[in-house]
Amino acid sequence: MTGPLIEDLLRELAPQVLGVLVRRHGQFDDCEDAVQEAVLAAAVQWPAEGVPRNPRGWLLTVATRRLIDQLRSDRARREREEATAHEVVPEEVPDTDDTLLLLFLCCHPTLTAASQTALTLRAVGGLTTAEIARAFLVPEATMAARISRAKQRIRAAGSSFAPPAGAERAERLRVVLQVLYLIFNEGYTASSGSRLHRPDLAREAIRLTRAVHAQLPADGEVTGLLALMLLTHARRAARTTPQGDLVPLAEQDRGRWDREMLDEGTGLAKASLGAPELGPYQVQAAIAATHADAPTAAQTDWRQVQALYLILERIAPNPMVTLNRAVALAETAGPRAGLDLLAGLAADPRLAGHHRLLSVRAHLLERAGEPAAAYEDYRRAARATASLAEQRYLERRAGRVRPAG
Repeated sequence: MTGPLIEDLLRELAPQVLGVLVRRHGQFDDCEDAVQEAVLAAAVQWPAEGVPRNPRGWLLTVATRRLIDQLRSDRARREREEATAHEVVPEEVPDTDDTLLLLFLCCHPTLTAASQTALTLRAVGGLTTAEIARAFLVPEATMAARISRAKQRIRAAGSSFAPPAGAERAERLRVVLQVLYLIFNEGYTASSGSRLHRPDLAREAIRLTRAVHAQLPADGEVTGLLALMLLTHARRAARTTPQGDLVPLAEQDRGRWDREMLDEGTGLAKASLGAPELGPYQVQAAIAATHADAPTAAQTDWRQVQALYLILERIAPNPMVTLNRAVALAETAGPRAGLDLLAGLAADPRLAGHHRLLSVRAHLLERAGEPAAAYEDYRRAARATASLAEQRYLERRAGRVRPAG
């Protein structure tokens, strides 16, 4: 098995092993540390010696021994076991997958919403502290301290490893869905680095959302989130050139979209709208389904897209929603109408200087016949993003409208 495949396997197995350890021993923070050490040992050993017959059992055995070492502070035993890690005989591992319970534990009510999200991204999603910090727009040291405090609070609360009930369950489910959405977004459009997307994270988010949907098939927002992920992920093959450069939605070869995934996502999006209440994921899934229904970009029903964004603005006001509505408005009423809507976002501290606002404005300025202004915003947007793929795309757009001389 190659390195990338081993990395995917470890990302899938780590939260499962953590769930087993927490169920058996409690001590969430110590268990998480032990699992991370076991994953590191596997990442070093498996490429050289081969993946064991029971990789989940191997990880659980090594993580359990690491945990015992931590609790007993037995340094000598740690050294002996690290020296003979390849001799580990996997113990019997239960067939149950505790990942969902782990999700609910990470969304413990003693934590702030930001800490719940960060801890879940770290423990279940497998994101690094640096990646989570970028998602929250805070320094890495700040995020590391936040995650550490979150684990300590769970330990101090003495919470049981059991599903919450009643109103608490509904609130924790809301945060769980937010976390899964963030994981998917990091996978679909990586916040930094040379690759536009990280399909391992997107697949993991879809896997976990499927697991939630299997237990809550009648929940409209769970169904809507799964539909949104599938409809979006279905476009992955067409989003980049063979060289890894970004291809915008309007220029994508729709024949390369995953038709089976689109059909499943469209079916789920329609089903989600039958729920008694309408939530933001259901509306976003309906928007994605509208794009999926269009044979070509020119045939997109932009009036329907704009109407759906208006609904989304009412039930979940957010500057990013308004930004996307400006794009739809420009398609139905012209680029000037879109630019007028964007003008109100420039003063919003949540979006001021954000590369997405700058890139959308540059695009509309280009369409409005203002190449010099578009050039400046494309350049500013390129400098504002940490994604190399997005930087290259924005620099190319800037070069296309660069003023002569």
